[in-house]
Amino acid sequence: MGDWDGQSGSGIRFEWGPSGAGRLASEAACLIIVDVLSFTTAVTIAVERGIRVFPFWLPDGPATAAERAAAEKAATVYARQSSAGLAVARRAVTADSPWSLSPAHLGRAPFVARLVLPSPNGAAIAAAARRSVPVVAACLRNTAAVGSWLTAHDYGTPERPTAVIAAGERWPDGTLRPALEDLLGAGALISDLQAQGAGPLSAEAAAAKAAYEGTADLTGAIATGVSGRELASTGFAEDVAIAAEEDVCTVVPVRDGNGAFAPG
Repeated sequence: MGDWDGQSGSGIRFEWGPSGAGRLASEAACLIIVDVLSFTTAVTIAVERGIRVFPFWLPDGPATAAERAAAEKAATVYARQSSAGLAVARRAVTADSPWSLSPAHLGRAPFVARLVLPSPNGAAIAAAARRSVPVVAACLRNTAAVGSWLTAHDYGTPERPTAVIAAGERWPDGTLRPALEDLLGAGALISDLQAQGAGPLSAEAAAAKAAYEGTADLTGAIATGVSGRELASTGFAEDVAIAAEEDVCTVVPVRDGNGAFAPG
């Protein structure tokens, strides 16, 4: 990787998706995943309740039925090996399987000490990140807490750069769809970090910050963006409303040595 694609010289860096995370991770001292709808929001709610969350990647986009079935079987095996509950698809929730990627479901579901949380975007980044780098789950609900945690640990300088990764979504063909809510969530964290003296910002990070600071109605933008409208149209408008809440949570989910997110 050359200097031009690693955003070298900056303390706060920004990229998109698993490929962007892979580009920045080799030089980053800390990796921050932002997947507002809904992986990191769900992680934050679960960890706030005392649940250790094990991320698990599930395919999205053009995956075949056989590939999906194989991934779901692997998730079941992983949950059994981890002595954990297994989150299911939003519409597959039952009394026996009450957990899902839905933040609303996780807030009301029975407590479980350990939970495998499958996801096609944020979980893919967490699963692929090297174990030697701290990985933090950030969303709008815990922006200030994450920002304070990072600066308290001296992250966000050219010597200890922080890579903020907007997870994004997927088009039907499997390619990355940059998601407005993740851009705004990443921009909120970058804005907070700069206000605390972290930096300098890469050009990419500065653009994300400007997008957040220039959005007058954050809740409205998330609700009317593509991802928000998609969830609302399928009956999960409550998830969108929960994800748009700012700084209502003080927990900082950090991946531990076993690969689970737990309080930092």
